[in-house]
Amino acid sequence: MNAIADQIAYQTAATNPAGVIAVLVCGLLIAGALVWSVRLGIKVKRREPGPPGRHEQPTLPASGPVHETRQIREPNEVPRASDEGERLTPHNLQASGTKRSENQKRRRWSHRSGGSFGSGGPGGT
Repeated sequence: MNAIADQIAYQTAATNPAGVIAVLVCGLLIAGALVWSVRLGIKVKRREPGPPGRHEQPTLPASGPVHETRQIREPNEVPRASDEGERLTPHNLQASGTKRSENQKRRRWSHRSGGSFGSGGPGGT
């Protein structure tokens, strides 16, 4: 099967040399465009500033490292309209869906509680 395909390719090239020349020219144009784009990329990369030096790196604030804070949050209730005809608009609502809880005491695990908080499980057996 390969021999037949080779013969057809040779016959096509022999009868139409302009097609072979056109394919060669297109191949050379594509190769030239690829070489040009790589050279352009190298040129652009050279114009970019280098990585920051050691003295340009961010430093700790004078007060020291910043630590995370923990707080217990509770749902922020949607305010009620004063009368039935009034509609609530976005500026009537709070910015967040939660607010800081008044009671910041952490819930502790109890030996007889049965697992995660509020799981609804039967508890310890």
